[in-house]
Amino acid sequence: MNKIGIDLGGTKIEGILTDENYQNITRKRIPTNQDDGYNSILRSIKNLVLELAQESNEKTSIGICTPGALSLNSGLIKNSNTQCLIGQDLRNDLKNILHHEVSIENDANCFALAEALLGVGKNSNLVFGIIMGTGVGGGIIIDGKIHHGRTNIAGEWGHHCLHSDGNTCYCGNKGCVETYISGPALEKTWLELSNLNQKLPDILQNSNNPNFLNWKKMFLDNFGLALANVIDILDPDMIVLGGGLSNIDFLYDEGKNLVYQNVFSDIIDTPIVKNQLGDSAGVFGACLCS
Repeated sequence: MNKIGIDLGGTKIEGILTDENYQNITRKRIPTNQDDGYNSILRSIKNLVLELAQESNEKTSIGICTPGALSLNSGLIKNSNTQCLIGQDLRNDLKNILHHEVSIENDANCFALAEALLGVGKNSNLVFGIIMGTGVGGGIIIDGKIHHGRTNIAGEWGHHCLHSDGNTCYCGNKGCVETYISGPALEKTWLELSNLNQKLPDILQNSNNPNFLNWKKMFLDNFGLALANVIDILDPDMIVLGGGLSNIDFLYDEGKNLVYQNVFSDIIDTPIVKNQLGDSAGVFGACLCS
């Protein structure tokens, strides 16, 4: 059976059709246009799935990788930074318009699973995969399987409290990791320090600015503390970084050193590595879950 994986991101929707061995047959990306609302996203996913399915000569399974998680009580999307998805019955809505069974999994879980089974985390028993981009999320893979936890929120390190009475988060709490080390949070910090309204790639090219070292220190301090908390609890075999911020080179030396300094152990050598599958990990993870 061939497999269709859909990665529903904040800015783009990527679809892939693979064979049963996860070899790529065809793929396509389209804009999410989340400002157009939930129904627009449903139509975009439907059209993309139908287009991919035309390239298959056999039956396909369909997996969707999405920000947020499914509530075990209601089956509705919760905790999504693509806020038009919150409270929506995405799985059943897609099932009804596609007339096909659909599996849905959190984007960070899909990323982590893909890297653990197909990417850099192969041969590791416990992999913590993290996404740092528009939001901050994480997935826990134990012996090749997603660990969801009792209430389906395992791995949500982006919403543990880093600073009490800190920045306000969309989730309603204060001090969440996501409000300090996501892309938008880092851009906001830069604006406050430098009075420059710049995107992250431009900030990283602005190292001669006198505010850069302070901005970088704040970033690394928060990164180090946040990830050390995860290691103290999980003690994983490997941590894989994903999302746009995974392309920042100093996270793998200076950032790793700050993590190690905060870990509760006299021996710390946890590999903190860059992903191998790039921004395609999500669609492969969706296929793996389909």
